[in-house]
Amino acid sequence: MERRLTAILAVDMAGYSRLMEQNEEDILTRQKVHRTELFDPQIATRGGRIVKTTGDGMLVEFASAQDAVRCAINIQVAMADREGASPEERRILYRLGINLGDVLFEDGDIFGDGVNVASRLEGLAKPGGICISDIVHQAVADKIKVPFRDMGNQRVKNISRPIRVWQWTPDASLPSPELPKAAQQQQVQFATAPDGVQIAWASIGQGMPVLKAPNWLNHLEYEWRSPIWHPWLVRLAGLCRLVRFDQRGNGLSDWGVEAVSAGAMTGDMSTVAAAAGLSRFALLGISQGCSFSVRYAVENPEQVTCLVLLGGFLRGRLKRTQPDQKHLYKVGTMMIRDGWGSTNPVFRHFFTTTFMPDAQPEMAAYFDELQRIATSPEAAMRIWKMNSTVDVTELAKQVNVPTLVLHCIGDRVAPIEEGRLMATLIPNATFVELPGNNHVLMEDTAAFEQFFDECSRFLTAYNH
Repeated sequence: MERRLTAILAVDMAGYSRLMEQNEEDILTRQKVHRTELFDPQIATRGGRIVKTTGDGMLVEFASAQDAVRCAINIQVAMADREGASPEERRILYRLGINLGDVLFEDGDIFGDGVNVASRLEGLAKPGGICISDIVHQAVADKIKVPFRDMGNQRVKNISRPIRVWQWTPDASLPSPELPKAAQQQQVQFATAPDGVQIAWASIGQGMPVLKAPNWLNHLEYEWRSPIWHPWLVRLAGLCRLVRFDQRGNGLSDWGVEAVSAGAMTGDMSTVAAAAGLSRFALLGISQGCSFSVRYAVENPEQVTCLVLLGGFLRGRLKRTQPDQKHLYKVGTMMIRDGWGSTNPVFRHFFTTTFMPDAQPEMAAYFDELQRIATSPEAAMRIWKMNSTVDVTELAKQVNVPTLVLHCIGDRVAPIEEGRLMATLIPNATFVELPGNNHVLMEDTAAFEQFFDECSRFLTAYNH
């Protein structure tokens, strides 16, 4: 058995089963042509060796990371041209992942952690794109002048450590601007929940302490690169010491967990508060985080100074009285089950257009991408069901701290009636209606500015 440092390219056809079901003969014929006319010549030109093939992909080794990346880019650029005229639902798109690692060779096959990481990177890649590990990016950054976008650290299946990932797509523009000082200073740490789950958390900013409850969806590092959450984090870092974490099943926290429940989520809040050294603090709840915040405040009254609750609900869709809410639950369940990992964006667009109906295309694209990389289809389904069955209406009556409830008038995820109910049941809560239809507030909107004005005044008055 031989061991050596090798660049590994993992290739997979996105949506292979769906495409084969539509027209098996056509897909096999086109795939064979792409292989003969494009893949094999490009791999040979760059000195690569096809180690093995599967029905919808292959594994290739290269002596040079630079050759592997150049080969991958050439293939994806050519594929965009070769398949560009095909209808979107029948288009063949490949996902490519590249890693540089110590690999074992035996009987013509390759094994080891380096190979596993390449395969997981391929799974993270946008269809038609390429994901490379940080070690590959360092090896080629000064030699291949194409824009790779920093995706931050990512949790990948069966790999215990987070992997820093860089992504290229055919429509890539210039690299993202340098992250702000607060992002550069952020240190992701891990705390262990009572059931052994590793929870990723981070602290930014200084001053009055605020713990953010988890919401759909989290990713401590990617959020800094998102035009949606980046402005939030900059403003909050200037306002307080914000402690936030990736909920179990999301982001950099453990994905394959046994328990996904409201009790587990509030337990994780306690775990993070202890790890961050918080004794008295405000809770910031957004969307599903509002119900967790209410539960936590009732169960830990000695710790919580006040609550800020935005766009939230006390009862999930299946606990509400409006008939359309149960219908929306069924539609959302179908979208997650049938298309969370699909190349067809219509499945993720269901959530994007519901959460951000007024978003510009760039914003919508980032929210689509967050859904794809933040969690797995299995974990997304479990969290969706948990949120739809939550009911803390009775607990809300027991909240005994100052509470600010804010809600957009046209919110489509949690109707404003849910926000009014929350403010009605929580004793002496203040209720503020925000303009607009978005569940997720965006910078440069009146609702965004009004939220931070109200939040700043409230925290200054009560979080001490």
